Amino acid sequence: MRGAKSAKWVAAAAIIALAATACGGGDDDASKDKGSGGSGKAGGTFRLGITEPVSIDPYNAQESEGILVTDNLFSGLYEPTADGQVAPVLAESKQVSADGKTWTFKIKGGTKFSNGEAVDAESFIRGWNRVAQKKAASDVAYHMAGIAGFSDVQSGKVDKMSGLSAPDATTLQVKLSAPDFEFDTKTTHTVFSPVPKVAGDAKNAAYNAAPIGNGPFKMQGKWEHNKKITLVRNDDYGLKKAKLDKVEISILNAANSATLEYQGFQSGQFDWARMPTPQLKPAKAKYEPQGEWLELDTSGMNYLLPITDNGPLKSAKAREAVSYAINRDEIIAGVFQNMQTKSTTILPPSFKDVYTKDLCTSCVKQDKAKAKALAKEAGLKPGTTIDIGYNTGAGHEEWVQAVAQQLEKVLGVKVKASGKPFAELLSDQQKPGATGAYRFAWGADYPTPDNFLFPLLSTSSINKDDSGKVTGDNRGRYSNKKFDDLLSKARATKDLPARNELYKQAEKVAMDDVALIPLWNRTQLRLVNTKKFADVKMDFHEDPNLAELSLK
Repeated sequence: MRGAKSAKWVAAAAIIALAATACGGGDDDASKDKGSGGSGKAGGTFRLGITEPVSIDPYNAQESEGILVTDNLFSGLYEPTADGQVAPVLAESKQVSADGKTWTFKIKGGTKFSNGEAVDAESFIRGWNRVAQKKAASDVAYHMAGIAGFSDVQSGKVDKMSGLSAPDATTLQVKLSAPDFEFDTKTTHTVFSPVPKVAGDAKNAAYNAAPIGNGPFKMQGKWEHNKKITLVRNDDYGLKKAKLDKVEISILNAANSATLEYQGFQSGQFDWARMPTPQLKPAKAKYEPQGEWLELDTSGMNYLLPITDNGPLKSAKAREAVSYAINRDEIIAGVFQNMQTKSTTILPPSFKDVYTKDLCTSCVKQDKAKAKALAKEAGLKPGTTIDIGYNTGAGHEEWVQAVAQQLEKVLGVKVKASGKPFAELLSDQQKPGATGAYRFAWGADYPTPDNFLFPLLSTSSINKDDSGKVTGDNRGRYSNKKFDDLLSKARATKDLPARNELYKQAEKVAMDDVALIPLWNRTQLRLVNTKKFADVKMDFHEDPNLAELSLK
């Protein structure tokens, strides 16, 4: 999941715990109810601010803001827990064939959407086909790319994937076009949500604005764009119910959202807040002693996303020159006040079984001489303009300007740093002819290395339409057959240690190409109203655990 508005997080031990469950095999019937409310009292309204989501409909929910809403409106087969496990929600059991190509899920019976319609296997098939259809133009449809018939649906030849079937009301069978022993883990993404018949196709504006789901909360009214979204407890939820009465989500101006969140927390308007970077130190000094400061090292990663098929960073040597020119230590100390740590890999340190420290040799230490020499070899001449795009209002201005100054000083290039609202930034990354680099962050939608490597770097994740617009998450347009082959081989490998070794090899191929420019690992910092609310934690998506928290 792309960050900006944030990405996903999970502690290191949690990632490894989940990775251990990701391998295919056998039959499990450890049916568990979704987490119940917290240990405190029921009731209350939890308030927070976000910026305008791209979508709250599961067909295209993609960043932290949209996922916050969608994840609470819908329940799928499995869910990633805050501690990094894959917990069954509606899946009572799973079976995978010996070749890793056929998955069979038994679905819990008797649950309903908030409009009273039954949730069954056909609800899942309906939702998944709705995402895959060409007219949906979904940015997250690629999560389903392994399902047989996906490409035909994406191309518009047919409107249903051949790999989906429902032998009976509570059995969902999924046939894949290639082996994937981690497919069950991928179904934790909200894109795999079931939908009711009223959802229609993905361009159903009424449903887009007020999705009817089967989760612990439901919409109150509709999404008032750039103003608010209100959720209320779904008292007909078929699993353990939330304790909160209501969640009020204010949609803030993207140009200064972090500042508005911080001010709102200080004034009592919000119960949860991010902070502008310059305010991190005083905020910690004030709120940590009161027990309202939340700090967590996460699986999120921060990069510069270079456009690899066009413009001044088309050459791997040019990208390496840029990487060597950046003084990460200086920026972390000066801008982030030592509240971040330097990244030297594509995959996060929390993926301990695959983490290879200092894989990015150009990230370890600024080397001006190497940067200049590589730039010369690449034809990256002094005076060349490099565009760097970033999203405003989320505390990125300071570090982007610091990077720009370093590149200009070391390489003699001209850097044009352009700040835009997040939705506009994403749109710019997709445009035909995009060039330069972008501020980019990623956190696992599901904690497996595949969820970094496939979306961000696989050729099949570029997904260009007829105009050349990119609708997948490989916004840098990176393509390397050796990398693709290693990733496919990893998916087809049932043995987890052997699969991890292939992931490591694939990461090295991409890092040698400087397909992404790592900057810093992610430490997430939040303020939370612990005076009023109990059991408040970060969920897997870097959002508050709305379905579990309670009043004190």
